Amino acid sequence: MGENSTRKNKFEKRRKNTKSISVLLVVGVILLLILIGMWLFGGNDDESTDEVEQGQVDNNDNQLIEEREEETDTDENELNEEGSVEDSESGTTEDSENLDDENVNNEEVVTEEVEPSDDNVAEAYTGNWQPVGTEQEGPHTVKYDNDSQDRLEMRKAIQLATGLNDSNYREWWVANGGDQKVVATVSDAEETEVYRVYLSWIDNEGWQPTKVEILIENDWEKY
Repeated sequence: MGENSTRKNKFEKRRKNTKSISVLLVVGVILLLILIGMWLFGGNDDESTDEVEQGQVDNNDNQLIEEREEETDTDENELNEEGSVEDSESGTTEDSENLDDENVNNEEVVTEEVEPSDDNVAEAYTGNWQPVGTEQEGPHTVKYDNDSQDRLEMRKAIQLATGLNDSNYREWWVANGGDQKVVATVSDAEETEVYRVYLSWIDNEGWQPTKVEILIENDWEKY
């Protein structure tokens, strides 16, 4: 009985040790598998994180590039708008200067009423009109042809004195009024205003209005 009991105890003790070793081996294998899984999946996570961070950097770079392009476009648009405004202001200034040049004589004219030359004159006046300028050079001989430079410049002088313009203007008669002088009968398009205008030629300066008569009726209409 004593020997059998001792053998039994030894067997039980050996069995327990074997069981503990088996448990430890299983636990060790499980831990090893967990470590391998963590290493594998952890590495993928790092790579994913790197990819995400790289993507964020790329997106940030693209955003910066787009913002810079937008700023450049905005600056160019502002420059273009400023240039357009400056060009517009410059054009307006030039147009105003041209209008001022065309109207300066009228604005500075001082007229004085004078005696009518005949019974068909309702009102007559002289003024300090300036010569209208000329493109002609050298000795001057008056030319009465409709398309001559003289007739073009005469018309400008007549319109200066009467206030008529090309769209509301009709010539009835242009005649010699003396040496380097002209007398013209003109009216508006509706013949509600009829004028007799006296012009004198000023060398190198052009035709100068000297007197205007407002007629009661158009004495050249019958011709």
